[in-house]
Amino acid sequence: MRYSKEHKAQTRERIVEEASRRFRRDGIGATGLQALMKALGLTHGGFYAHFKSKDELVETALQHAVAERDTAVDEYMAGEHPLETLIDQYLSGAHRNHAEQGCPLPTMAAELGQRGEPSATTDQLVKKRLQQIAGGLDGDDADERSMLILAAMVGALQLSRSVKSKRLSNCLLESTGRLLGEMTAEA
Repeated sequence: MRYSKEHKAQTRERIVEEASRRFRRDGIGATGLQALMKALGLTHGGFYAHFKSKDELVETALQHAVAERDTAVDEYMAGEHPLETLIDQYLSGAHRNHAEQGCPLPTMAAELGQRGEPSATTDQLVKKRLQQIAGGLDGDDADERSMLILAAMVGALQLSRSVKSKRLSNCLLESTGRLLGEMTAEA
């Protein structure tokens, strides 16, 4: 039985959405295609009707994650205290606890670098965030400080997810957020 183009497109979107969540939560390497497809009620062989390879899915899922997060970040940046809100939201317990809904940089981008497969999508995401952060800073060194802020946020979130101690995890988020807040308030 042949499926309609609409059904195929909907199935592809379901695969991308689930892969995006799993890659952000579990990592690229830990997300097997067979388990991914089974979770969607699809066959492993059916994957290849939608994607040439796992690498193609990874790039598509990364693009999906970026678009999803761009919507939220654009809302933060349109508010009254954009940089403060961005930092608070990024370094929140909710963001730590729900990696599947969050920024792909702490999980997917790190793993892409480790695999030796950097992504132009990651470049675009990093450049956009740096520009957004720098836009909230004053001074000739805003571009450099934006790099420090983004690196600190991503690193603190990644570390907070990796430690067993909830106290230490919370401290990583709170201390980094407080110090970045002080640094941006000086701007």
